[in-house]
Amino acid sequence: MILHDVCLHGAAERKHIHITNGIIRAITTRREMLDSLQNEERLELNGALALPGFINSHDHLDFNLFPQLGNRVYTNYTEWGRDIHQSDAAIVAAVQKIPLSLRIQWGLYKNLLNGFTTVVNHGEYLQTGNELVNVFQDCYSLHSPAFEKNWVLKLNHPLRNRKPFVMHIGEGTDEAAGSEIDNVIRSNFFTRRIIAVHAVAMNKEQAASFAAITWCPASNFFLLGKTASVNLLKQGVKIIFGTDSTLTSSWCAGNHFRTALDTGMVDEGELLNMLTDIPAQIWGLENRGRVEEGMRADLLIMESSNTVFKGMPAGLLLVINGGEIRLLAENIHQLKQLPETENFERLVIGGKTILVKPGIIKLAKEILSFYPAAEIPFDIT
Repeated sequence: MILHDVCLHGAAERKHIHITNGIIRAITTRREMLDSLQNEERLELNGALALPGFINSHDHLDFNLFPQLGNRVYTNYTEWGRDIHQSDAAIVAAVQKIPLSLRIQWGLYKNLLNGFTTVVNHGEYLQTGNELVNVFQDCYSLHSPAFEKNWVLKLNHPLRNRKPFVMHIGEGTDEAAGSEIDNVIRSNFFTRRIIAVHAVAMNKEQAASFAAITWCPASNFFLLGKTASVNLLKQGVKIIFGTDSTLTSSWCAGNHFRTALDTGMVDEGELLNMLTDIPAQIWGLENRGRVEEGMRADLLIMESSNTVFKGMPAGLLLVINGGEIRLLAENIHQLKQLPETENFERLVIGGKTILVKPGIIKLAKEILSFYPAAEIPFDIT
């Protein structure tokens, strides 16, 4: 596959990208270097923006059929957890009756439609089957100090010293949330690499004890009315970005990105790095996170614009995972009928028509047969 006339982020000069066997083989400004290649699919992209595929560093894949649950601003996650299991017990039970395989598949499609080519699942290890996106689970997943039984023993298990530990920590605005962070630091006897999720109560001194912080601002504002002070924390620890599930945040990742930028604590370039190069380093994904020769061909192609995130996800033209097209805008498909996308399904989301790897319409109908109240962001009639 050859992508003609794309611009890399921060560069005005148009380039041409040659992809073979799932790898970016060449990036050149000289079109004639690729003209002699035979039997290649070629897409004329007219100055579209080429970005690394986004990495969603925090999601619960099987929780994305829940609506946002909560009826007030909470002081911490334990207060919220107790409340929804009392106030919204019927909804929780109804969603959990949907077969796990359907819930997982829906979580994968959610990430794909939002431009994520890799997602980090937090929770029990899930069998995801034929993945639409790359699912990272090569870590030790502890829920939180309040809800993970024997977490101190698990964190300090003598045979667990290679993979990072991932844990909800400091998800609150009260004194207990800050004390929880100190407790984790004190209890990390063997200085394991811990990636703290949320860290709303964390200060700069505490942050130095962690390998990274996963920032989920949309979830934090919904639950707590506040998010982590990443403008301060980023000075001493690496920040990566997560959406969390629809239990506490919007299905649309564009809302998450705009929420992050609206805080004024990061700029567009910093946010882009939190979605690409930095998480690739944190999770050990050495062949992802950058558009460079030799890297895995996980790419987003977006409409040319002065800003990356303003039009997300409506501005997506192509999502390419490992050199294979997973999603494309209808207007791209009209430029050239690509054989591998002939069976893709047509969806209208937010007024824009896209073509997506097949299976999602059948999936949505199956979900509705179990849970008619499920929120489906497109028409399936």
